[in-house]
Amino acid sequence: MGGSQSTPKITAQDRAILDLKLQRDKVKQYQKKIQAVLDREHEIAKQQLAAGNKDRALSALRRRKYQESLLVKTDGQLENLEKLVSTIEFSLIEMSVLHGLQQGNEVLKQIHKEMDLESVEKLLEETQEAREYQREIDEMLASVLTVEDEEAVQSELKVLQGEAAEAEREPPLELPQVPQEQPAIKKGEDAEEEEPVSSRQRERVPVAA
Repeated sequence: MGGSQSTPKITAQDRAILDLKLQRDKVKQYQKKIQAVLDREHEIAKQQLAAGNKDRALSALRRRKYQESLLVKTDGQLENLEKLVSTIEFSLIEMSVLHGLQQGNEVLKQIHKEMDLESVEKLLEETQEAREYQREIDEMLASVLTVEDEEAVQSELKVLQGEAAEAEREPPLELPQVPQEQPAIKKGEDAEEEEPVSSRQRERVPVAA
């Protein structure tokens, strides 16, 4: 069975923003109703005036004027709701940024705590101790080996250095050149070249008297 997905936590700020947006939507719906009433009262006034009922036409226009004042009030309420929602949302963003900065500062403090002067000095001391230990090993080996052993080690080192230098100077491998084919000579051409020689040989034979 797979793990159940955790539902996002709804905070009090989220609920407040949601309630404000619901109120905003209700105000917008109310404005649409008022606009419909304004259009209807306008048509009634035109119809009553056309029918000669001036008083009814005036009454319709007065009702229309009152609805217009309500529409102006709802515009102000809607503007206040929009500003309040924007302010709360921006404040939440500022709070999130502030929280991120606080976490960043805590991380920096922790890093500085781990990399304090005492830790750095301890690291340097450990590095110096490692160098001293290596030096002691080198001195011990130098005292244990004989002169002949040291000379053999130096000779082996020179051989390795020479092999490394030779490997660097080794020329790149050259591929053998492909031999060029000689043009084939036809048999007929050989016969033609030999024929003049035979004629000269016959000319040199003395003719009997």
